[in-house]
Amino acid sequence: MKTADTVTADEAVASAARAARETVADLAAVPATALDQALRMMADALGDAGPAAGVLAANDEDMRAARAGGLGEGLLDRLRLSGERLDAIAAQLRSLAAVPFEPDRRVLRELPGGLVLAERRKPVGVIGANFEARPNVVVDIASQFVKSRNAGVLRTGSAAIRSAIALADAVIAPSLAAAGLPGQMIQLVRQPGQESAYSLVRQPVLIPLVILRGSGDSTRALSLEAARHGVRTMAHADGGAVLYLDAAADAALASRLIEASLDRLGVCNRLNLLLVHSSRWDELLPVVRAVTDRLGVSLSLPPHAHPLGHEWALDTGREATVTVFPVPDGGGAREAALIANDETSGLAAAIVTADRDAAAVFLDTYAGTGAFWNATTRLLDGFKLYEVPETGINIDAVPGPRGPVTFRDLCLRQVEVTPATP
Repeated sequence: MKTADTVTADEAVASAARAARETVADLAAVPATALDQALRMMADALGDAGPAAGVLAANDEDMRAARAGGLGEGLLDRLRLSGERLDAIAAQLRSLAAVPFEPDRRVLRELPGGLVLAERRKPVGVIGANFEARPNVVVDIASQFVKSRNAGVLRTGSAAIRSAIALADAVIAPSLAAAGLPGQMIQLVRQPGQESAYSLVRQPVLIPLVILRGSGDSTRALSLEAARHGVRTMAHADGGAVLYLDAAADAALASRLIEASLDRLGVCNRLNLLLVHSSRWDELLPVVRAVTDRLGVSLSLPPHAHPLGHEWALDTGREATVTVFPVPDGGGAREAALIANDETSGLAAAIVTADRDAAAVFLDTYAGTGAFWNATTRLLDGFKLYEVPETGINIDAVPGPRGPVTFRDLCLRQVEVTPATP
């Protein structure tokens, strides 16, 4: 008989997927009120002294091990939990529970022969999720699966495994059971190591769709492995946001937006590349330095020994860095947007300007996922934009959900044709 130590990653993932799959048929009949009640119970558990203390104690162990292993400050920030962060997660859960469900059917048109064409929303069934060592994402993604009536198999980075287990066992499963839902609908892969991530994308029958988050290189490798095995993926990989200070930028507003864009260094939508119109370079660079010096952030100035879009949030030991680059006089807003298109992941870009025409050119030219005018790219977040948590931010150039992906996107479209008067 195999023990937990001898079970392979493939066996562990398949076992979790089968357990989740057993709940799928029953989820269609669960009342919507029960789904929302489960979310509220998760929020209550995060505020309860017993479960919260267990989660924070597990997170302390993860933090100690991560520091000993040399994890960078940006990644440590992602890993860290606190009472305040648990309260914020609980508040998001309550907000999600209050969001109305999307209609599961809408009539599109009448067809010849007395027929009616309708479109229905159907859950995927079992969805996998592989994400960075970030404990809050365990709850974020689990809540999205619950709200969308999908079962799930979650796998997080090894640095967060203790925190993830505590959240799964003390918060998620008990809340599901107390609300009358099958507790096993949300599974957590408990085997650390990259092999379990690869196993997650090798189960096309049990897990037809996997959400992938994390560093660009690892996510691309997992996407390729998934393609080999016929598993569909929704990748949330590369980040790094752009802020362009135009010739007509207000210096005070630029200062505020730079600071707002650097409130956290380990997130994908933070300021990564700062573009400055060359006619304002000498004037605005001291303004930029005043903000970054106060925040303890370094500037990478020309000439650069790295690509302009190099993502500092993933660069251990150099997370507190911003690349700064001048935009030629003749280029302006269009040139800045093209640089953002060509040199970065296409996550988000913002322009700071009082010139409406320049803003219009920038917004029309930039092809990325989120475009902003006199606003911080940190707003590119499911909760900040839509008041619901997200599974991640999808930047794929294909039809389907783009930008923050929420429970509304975790469905399949079904074409339904029926008699008009059955």
